[in-house]
Amino acid sequence: MRKQISIIGAPMDLGQSRRGVDMGPSAIRYAGVVERLESLGYTVEDCGDISIGKRERFEETSKVLKNLKAIAKACGELCKTIETEVKRERFPLVLGGDHSIAIGTLAGVSRPYKNLGVIWYDAHGDLNTAETSPSGNIHGMPLAVSLGYGDPQLTSTGGYQPKVKPENVVIIGARALDMGEREFIKEKGIRVYTMHEIDRLGMTRVMTETIEYLQERTDGVHLSLDLDGLDPNEAPGVGTPVNGGITFRESHLAMELLAESDLLTSAEFVEVNPILDIQNKTGKLAVDLMGSLFGEKLL
Repeated sequence: MRKQISIIGAPMDLGQSRRGVDMGPSAIRYAGVVERLESLGYTVEDCGDISIGKRERFEETSKVLKNLKAIAKACGELCKTIETEVKRERFPLVLGGDHSIAIGTLAGVSRPYKNLGVIWYDAHGDLNTAETSPSGNIHGMPLAVSLGYGDPQLTSTGGYQPKVKPENVVIIGARALDMGEREFIKEKGIRVYTMHEIDRLGMTRVMTETIEYLQERTDGVHLSLDLDGLDPNEAPGVGTPVNGGITFRESHLAMELLAESDLLTSAEFVEVNPILDIQNKTGKLAVDLMGSLFGEKLL
């Protein structure tokens, strides 16, 4: 991974119904992300936060998709900010914010690559569209949007689509999939490691297979890590917790194996909600995982 990191905050809370996740970037910074990465020998530049409009300032343009116009605008700005850092040959590390920000992140990081790979570390598939979503919350749609499925205001972010191909996606930790998402996964042939596979195979094999699979077919890999991928006992400060998730130790192992692979070209950590957290436990956990991801070792 590049030794120069650009941190970009995306304090978005428009993609879901529970307020507070807009403070996620601040919580992660407060937990010492810059100092942690600098101690590992990286040159870190904190680019600050992109501007996110308030939901009540935007007129709704869709009866189904909540805050569509505002999210499309914010993701467009995030895309441009990331593209600037990519051109500077820096590693973009994005702090969320709800997972709808991944629409802008993937639009910003994928343009230089013919076959960008994506590791979606999440309890959810985020593969809904307006037709399949039970809630209309766009944070349940960013992966589908990045594959080219969804409202044109979102799929056109960055001026091109799709950002990633289905065969270049690996979902890890899924345990809450809507019916439409299950059908989408089967139809598109997306590789998924549910909690059943993690329990049965072990995290070492899951990550080894994921790394080998993506090494064969991609020219860059983005990690999109939703903290609700971890068990709520480990990460209580998330908006959509699902019991029976990945453990603290399994997640560190996953990050350590990714660090050893030297595969990643960009990353984002999303859905930290300090209002729902306990003494910034989830923000600190995010920073701990980043430490492992960027090569921190005990010895």
